[in-house]
Amino acid sequence: MMCRRRGLQSAVCAAILLFSMGCGSGEPGRVPTSAGPPSVAPLERATRPRIVVLGDSLTAGLGLRPDEAYPSILQQRLDARGLAYEIVNAGVSGDTSAGGLRRLEWSLAGDVRVLIVALGGNDALRGLPATELRSNLESIIKQALAKKITVVLAGMEAPPNFGRVYTDGFRNVYTSLAKEYRVALVPFLLQGVAGVESMNQADGIHPTAEGARIAADNVWTVLAPMLRVQRPT
Repeated sequence: MMCRRRGLQSAVCAAILLFSMGCGSGEPGRVPTSAGPPSVAPLERATRPRIVVLGDSLTAGLGLRPDEAYPSILQQRLDARGLAYEIVNAGVSGDTSAGGLRRLEWSLAGDVRVLIVALGGNDALRGLPATELRSNLESIIKQALAKKITVVLAGMEAPPNFGRVYTDGFRNVYTSLAKEYRVALVPFLLQGVAGVESMNQADGIHPTAEGARIAADNVWTVLAPMLRVQRPT
């Protein structure tokens, strides 16, 4: 199934189809830094406070080299600016919000300062109730906040064929949680990527390296300002 470029509906469709192809699995781990030398020599990773990206196939970088996934691009930008954080890629292809919640505790091991939550696409693909999505994401947020970890919530979209009531309710999960718990929100992780042919791989649904850079831009816009305040000590 291929999505045509027709505004938001096309973007939503491509975003959700991406997760239907993310059926592989993998263990989350550290993301490599850029192949080129950073402008500022990075500290040893073991000494860095962490930024964990909890997600699915988008975060895992399905179909891309490890250094092309958007968490790796975030690491490259941190290194280039002398911001001594370690990005931990906790992306597992095909994962749902429930799966992310199950592995949250060990994903937050170590000196974690920021948690980026990029889950929900597979929930929408399976037509799971928005109430379940909200419950899972809320538990993730509450547990992170209880550990004094700053949270960034990355929004996802549901496919339009489920109807407006479902899609609106799905989108509202992210906006309402961000407001209630006062956490930063990336409105749509795939803004500018989903439904754009040149930004996706040959299957028409997985972002290319360029598409992953745009996803990184979407996150960086929200993440960078808070890191200027929260520089590691």
